Amino acid sequence: MKDIHVIDSEDLPTNLTDNEHFQHIVERARGRRGFLKSGLGLSAALFLAGPLAACGGSGSSGDDSTSPGEPSLIGFKSIPISTDDTIVVAEGYRAVPFAPWGEPLFEAVQWKGDGSDDAAAQAQQVGDNHDGIHFFPFTPGNSEEGLLVMNHEYSTTSGRGLYRWLFGRDDAAPQMTEERVQKVMNAHGVSVIHIKRNADGDWEIQKDSTYNRRITASTEMELTGPAAGHELLQTGADSTGKIVLGTFNNCGNGWTPWGTYLTCEENFNNYFGTLSDPVPTLDESQARYGLTKGPTSYGWEQTEKRFDFVEEPNEPNRFGWIVEINPFDPLSRPRKRTALGRFKHENAAFRLSADGRIVIYMGDDQANDYIYKFVSANSYREGGDNSTLLDTGKLYVAKFEDGAASDAFMGTGQWILLDQVENPTLRLDGRFPSQAHVLVNTRLAADAVGATPMDRPEWVAVHPVSGEVYVTLTNNSGRKEEDVDGANPRASNLYGQIVRWREAGDDAAATTFEWDVFVLAGNPVKYTDRRDLASGSENVTPENTFNSPDGLGFDKDGRLWIQTDGNYSNAGEYEGQGNNQMLCADPVSKEIRRFFVGPKECEVTGIAFTPDSKTMFINIQHPGERGDSNWPEGGTSLPRSATVVITKEDGGVIGT
Repeated sequence: MKDIHVIDSEDLPTNLTDNEHFQHIVERARGRRGFLKSGLGLSAALFLAGPLAACGGSGSSGDDSTSPGEPSLIGFKSIPISTDDTIVVAEGYRAVPFAPWGEPLFEAVQWKGDGSDDAAAQAQQVGDNHDGIHFFPFTPGNSEEGLLVMNHEYSTTSGRGLYRWLFGRDDAAPQMTEERVQKVMNAHGVSVIHIKRNADGDWEIQKDSTYNRRITASTEMELTGPAAGHELLQTGADSTGKIVLGTFNNCGNGWTPWGTYLTCEENFNNYFGTLSDPVPTLDESQARYGLTKGPTSYGWEQTEKRFDFVEEPNEPNRFGWIVEINPFDPLSRPRKRTALGRFKHENAAFRLSADGRIVIYMGDDQANDYIYKFVSANSYREGGDNSTLLDTGKLYVAKFEDGAASDAFMGTGQWILLDQVENPTLRLDGRFPSQAHVLVNTRLAADAVGATPMDRPEWVAVHPVSGEVYVTLTNNSGRKEEDVDGANPRASNLYGQIVRWREAGDDAAATTFEWDVFVLAGNPVKYTDRRDLASGSENVTPENTFNSPDGLGFDKDGRLWIQTDGNYSNAGEYEGQGNNQMLCADPVSKEIRRFFVGPKECEVTGIAFTPDSKTMFINIQHPGERGDSNWPEGGTSLPRSATVVITKEDGGVIGT
């Protein structure tokens, strides 16, 4: 989820606390339970522990073991890696590019194909660098027509103020102009697209539909919840602290049971710099959120002074939120929900608590940052008014521990309340005189209460039957040996892992949980000695090896789909791993098979299904980010981020 020509801020920790890292905790858990003694490497007892109780698929009976003769939940044959500039999908499936960057949503606009489209055209075209995605059917169960809503994270740069493809190949403009900045801003944000299946079974954009909408970095939206209106959110242009222009660096996503879309603001810090000379010293909050000390690579501050944090010191505080959008009301104003905290939101996964409250799980995508959850104060009412449900509730941050857990789990953990009134640590800390201060500076509050630093928490997904929660920890190359723990078990973690947890009493609102490591990604092609942690866990083989798990999602049958955003060099530490890919895992047996491989220099991200599970939508982001791709059109065309529509040739359910 990054632009390689911008500082990879996710990889550079801003967390300078001495909070105990997850790796330390895992190491103690291993010692207590006899794992990894004497450097003997990974054991089946650790990484192939008992199945999830009550999961669907193989083992759905809740038994603690899977019979060798029991059929796999995964019905397709695994495919080999690819290094070609094309998409490859499992045998028996069809994969078709759809809705690429620049595709018009209205008949009056055309796509020129050479990057010369102006800012006004880009505001009516599909945005750039597709990411999180969701399909909203027009009627319940309708798999023929609906709204496809997707994020557009950023535009790939090739230098300070220069863009790889947005203005054409090898952009060399000497400086940002107002028109250039506006076009880039219009390439960011969210697209709401009315789509319909035609008589041939192919999906088509319904141009000029009243539902079609672009939400950009200039769209007016509302700040709501406990921090709304606070002085920390007030600017020269908005003395109310409640109206903000735009959303950007929209990474993963979520949705709600009442039919709204959640878009997540991730690396917002990269857009805020300053033209001031000398550059003033960053304050504690600015440093913790990683603001740029000087001009940015995106260059917006050159014409839009609100992106100069010296000119408008509170403007950065108005980003880093989860934004709720009603896709079926094109006149509605998106709402930034401050009760869910401010940090580098990767995605948002929901579950209902035992008493019907909405619980939102969230990761903060930066090395050594945290995992959070929000529990609403009020319960979800099916068919009722849930429009303010995300404005009141409790925000928690996770602390992982090596306490005694059940046989299928390594350790325990607790959710620490981030509440200025109820948590004495925060109440007595002079930096948080109100809950608004906690929410605007959520990272600092989580530091103060001793949350557990993790290996870049990315997407979170909830199993549709068991309610168990999974999170991708994509990598952390900067981890040192002394920082190793159970959930982050490797120093210089190049490959990443997926951690899961089960809430106490199977209640999403619980304040304690059990956790373990579902898969430790690795490279058994490079590291053939399976005792070496770099080879990965036992469910990683030369046939399915991958690095940097990122996107994550379950289908309704309980298959876990894993997408990667890692090193695609296919050399050295990454030999035999090819282009970025999507894999499928059986949560019970932990078997993993490769399903899809993307084109050159891309990330595979975002996942959505039609209600009948017979169409899957995924996204290809930044193909050719280093200049070596012409996907999806080939020839000498500009590479374009695009959605890929995947169907089964026999018309069946995806994954079977």
